[in-house]
Amino acid sequence: MHNLLVFGLIVVYIGGIWKFWRGFERTNFTRSFGNKLSLALLWPVLVAANPAYRRNFRKALKG
Repeated sequence: MHNLLVFGLIVVYIGGIWKFWRGFERTNFTRSFGNKLSLALLWPVLVAANPAYRRNFRKALKG
């Protein structure tokens, strides 16, 4: 059961990275590879802590 939970969390994390990466152009963030990479990898922390990032994350997911 524990392995299934860890697997599920990994799938959600990678899915969030993928969706944000694909929709990055719809956000208000500066268009640079480093910015795109760091914002994609840190999405769980930023969604929890930053309302502006949360709004942009939702924009990236729509589409």
